[in-house]
Amino acid sequence: MGIGDVHGTVADGWEPVRDVFAQNFARRGDQGAAVAVHHDGRVVADLWGGTRDFDGGPAGKPWERDTAQTVRSATKGIAAACVLLLHQRGQLDLDAPVAAYWPEFKAHGKDRVRVGDVLAHRAGVPALDVPLTPAQALDGVSGPRAVAAQAPQFPPGEAHGYHAQTYSWLLGELVLRVSGRTLGRFLADEIAGPLGLDLWTGLPPGEQHRVGRIGETAQPEPASSGIMRARPKQSVHDAYADPGSLTRRAFGAITPLPDENSPAYRAGELAASGGIATARALARCYAAFVGDVEGGRRLLEPGTVEAARAVRSDGPDRVLVVSTRFGLGYMLHSGASPLLGPGSFGHPGRGGSLAFADPEHALGFGYVTNGMQKNVTADPRAQALVRAVRDCLT
Repeated sequence: MGIGDVHGTVADGWEPVRDVFAQNFARRGDQGAAVAVHHDGRVVADLWGGTRDFDGGPAGKPWERDTAQTVRSATKGIAAACVLLLHQRGQLDLDAPVAAYWPEFKAHGKDRVRVGDVLAHRAGVPALDVPLTPAQALDGVSGPRAVAAQAPQFPPGEAHGYHAQTYSWLLGELVLRVSGRTLGRFLADEIAGPLGLDLWTGLPPGEQHRVGRIGETAQPEPASSGIMRARPKQSVHDAYADPGSLTRRAFGAITPLPDENSPAYRAGELAASGGIATARALARCYAAFVGDVEGGRRLLEPGTVEAARAVRSDGPDRVLVVSTRFGLGYMLHSGASPLLGPGSFGHPGRGGSLAFADPEHALGFGYVTNGMQKNVTADPRAQALVRAVRDCLT
C-alpha cells in the first residue's frame, strides 16, 4: 500500500506520520487502520486506509472516514476518565474505600481497597475463581456480583496486577453506584456527546453498520537486515501457557472467549475491553483531557491530570509478568509501554490500538486497527507512528 492509498489529511510538517502509516501496511502487516493526532487544539493528522474487515482482503469493503473499531483495552483509559470526572466534581473520593459506595465489595477482606487502588490495578482481584460466560459478562449483574464475592489473589494495595477483564465490572459498578448511570450512559452524556465523539461502550443498534471486523493476524517477519526480533522472556511465555497461572486466569475471566464481532458484545458496556471508537475520536478525547479543542471544552482540570499520571504502581506486574507503571487508570511511559515521553499517559489495546495524551505538547493521539497481532503493550505499528510524531515535534 503506497502513499496514494492512504486517505485523509496531514498538516504541514506532519508528513512523516502519513509516510509511516503507509509503511505499516507495506511492512508491518496492517490490513485496515486509522491514526489521528491533535496538537495545540487542532487536528494535524487524520488518516485511514485498507479494508474495514481484517479478513476482507483486497476486494473487501474499504475503510472509510467514519469506520470505527473495537479497541479492546484502550477502553480502560476512557473508562478511567469517567471515574476521574466524578472525583473532579466532588462525587467520588479516590482515597475512600470502594465499599463506601459498594458495600458488598468488602467481602473477604476487601474492605480497605480504595477507589485509587482499583484504577491502579491494586485491588487484588484480577481473576475470578469461576469465570463468567460471555452472556453473564454482558448482563450487567453477574460481573459486579462475582467481583464483589471474589477473594483477593494478592494483598490489595500491596502489589499490582493487571485487571484485564475484571476492570469492566469494578469501574462499571462504581460509576453506576455513584452517578446512577451505567458507564456507557455516563460516557455518552458527559464525554462523547459534548465533544461530538464517535466513541462508545455500548454501541447503539443504529451504529453497528459502521464497525469493522477485528481478528488475529500474523506479524510479518522483519526484512533480512541482521536485526533480530526480541523474543519474550521464558517466564512470560510460561505464564501465558499455564492454564493455572494468574495471567491466564485474568485474561480468561470470561470463558469461552466472547465473539468480539457480535452485535451483543459490541452493545455490551465492558469498560475493560469493549469500547468502539474511531482514531479521530480517541485523539480528540485525549486532547480534551489536557487542553481545549476546537468546538469543545477541556474535560480534566490540571490537578486531575497530575493525579492521573502520578505513579501509583511501578515494578513487577503479577499478571503481565513484566514491569509496568500505572497512574490512575492509565499506563505511563516506560520500557514496557513506550509513549511519547515521560509525561505521557494513556492505554494500549491488546493486539494493536493505542491512545494517549502528552500534556507538555498539548497532544492527543489515537490509532485503531482491525488486525490484532501478538502483543500486549507495545505494538510495532503504533510505536512506529509514535516515533514519527516525536520526530515531527523536534
